[in-house]
Amino acid sequence: MLNPQQLAAVEYCEGPLLVLAGAGSGKTSVITQKIAYLIQRRQLGAAKIAAITFTNKAAREMRERVAKLVSSEDAAALTVSTFHALGLKFLQIEHARAGLRRGFSVLDADDSSGIVKELAPKGAKPEALFGLRNLLSRAKNGGLSPEEALAAARSPRELEAATIYDLYQQRLAAFNAVDFDDLIRLPLRVLEGDAACRGIWRERLRYLLVDEYQDTNDAQYRLLKTLTGARGNITCVGDDDQSIYAWRGANPENIDQFGRDWPNLRVIKLEQNYRCGKRILRAANALIANNPHQHEKKLWSELPEGLPIRVLECKEAEQEADRVAAIATTLADRHQARWHDMAILYRGNFQARVLEKALRLARIPYHLTGALSFLDRAEVKDLLCYLRLLTNPSDDAAFLRVVNVPKREIGATTLQKLGQIAQSRHCSLLEASRSDGVLRQLTPRPAAALASFANLLDELRSASLHESAAELVERILTRTGYAAQIAAGTPDASVRERKLGNLKELVDWFRAMRKGGNSAGDLAAQLALLSHADRDEPGNAVRMMTLHAAKGLEFRFVFIVGCEDGTLPHEGAIDEGRLDEE
Repeated sequence: MLNPQQLAAVEYCEGPLLVLAGAGSGKTSVITQKIAYLIQRRQLGAAKIAAITFTNKAAREMRERVAKLVSSEDAAALTVSTFHALGLKFLQIEHARAGLRRGFSVLDADDSSGIVKELAPKGAKPEALFGLRNLLSRAKNGGLSPEEALAAARSPRELEAATIYDLYQQRLAAFNAVDFDDLIRLPLRVLEGDAACRGIWRERLRYLLVDEYQDTNDAQYRLLKTLTGARGNITCVGDDDQSIYAWRGANPENIDQFGRDWPNLRVIKLEQNYRCGKRILRAANALIANNPHQHEKKLWSELPEGLPIRVLECKEAEQEADRVAAIATTLADRHQARWHDMAILYRGNFQARVLEKALRLARIPYHLTGALSFLDRAEVKDLLCYLRLLTNPSDDAAFLRVVNVPKREIGATTLQKLGQIAQSRHCSLLEASRSDGVLRQLTPRPAAALASFANLLDELRSASLHESAAELVERILTRTGYAAQIAAGTPDASVRERKLGNLKELVDWFRAMRKGGNSAGDLAAQLALLSHADRDEPGNAVRMMTLHAAKGLEFRFVFIVGCEDGTLPHEGAIDEGRLDEE
């Protein structure tokens, strides 16, 4: 049952709508009910509707909830995805307009960082490389081209980053690849510059619904604006008081920009909270009242008061961790709380180690969100790079990842010389490996290994034309000897079983993701968009995570540690003028 404000938000379709939804106010219900309303009452085809979220987990949950409200055919026709998944879909359809060839690769963070390291001045320190990568990403999130970033540079550091940005994009073009930020930037450039394409996509997506709108960056906002056009068939759900991602480019000012771009914007506030008791809401309202507000709202609840909020003062981090472990044990022993009902939140990952030690000593199971992602495991990345290379022979980053996996006795000296020859011939490393003229310039043994590797890829590419992604991965594991190498070359039985289990899970994922017309490369690109948080299955364990990672989650018992000067609020955020975000 919707409350009056929720119902008004669902039924308003006469122009652009901004729903200011406080935490726990039922915003997901509004979005899912509005999708059903558009289909069933407004007779809008499901294929014409796109709901956009910020995580794959949120998209999956939204899709499941919508499926209970509409027919299976309509549920299948809907677009419910993240911004980046929508951008990937656009580029797979419009690759030629974006200057890409079919089968382009989506580089992961390690690939991108590796390219920046190659292009940066020799001897650059890790923190300098991180800063360059961050500036490059911010330029892309602002929708800037390399030329625009160069013109906008105001400091030597920004000038260096803009110069590297240009070289970086040249490298990506040679690889026929995009990075994560390009999945927004390139569709935006195409749509803003091509009226015919813009018209096609505005007709294809007649109504947009956007969740967590306050977290959009400039490029994402421009993409929404370009897709929507003057008709204003868009509902954005957000809350300026929940904007915590300015450090990665999010711009809460987009809430106000929305009204400037569409003067007929209607605003509806959702202020009834269904998640928290009155006591927590009073504390939250008192805290947030100190922030500057463009849109005043005050959350209220009909739920009971709830348990008291406890404040514990500790002398040092070790004592704090011991107290947390002791209280958690008491909750489990005396109040029948389950471990997964509890969460320990902190400002930065550096605070986790002392907490882990205390939990281990207390024999409390815990799950550390932000630990090594499934997709970051070596064996999984290897298989995905094989698929990338089969789909996109120009992907030199993938080539270098797998050319010696399993070992083929192709040394660094050989690869360096191969790279020099490929660069002089303006061809990919794989193409160079197929050239007799190139191979004759190398010593016989590694030259033969390279030729054999190229022939193996040709065989696998032929198989990819008629096999599913899951079948192709199984063939890669067999024909390359990869699975056999893990089975025979991993002495530790538990490590061996984990690695083989990860490979089996990857095959199972591809089998579950299989869709008509999607190539193995397309599915690999979709899989690359999934984040660790989206596929967390921690079981019955205390959850440990940063405050940023906890956004949108809820637990019965929450410990917030490190509430001390310089840590929470963080001194870096204070120095950068982001105290309200803290």
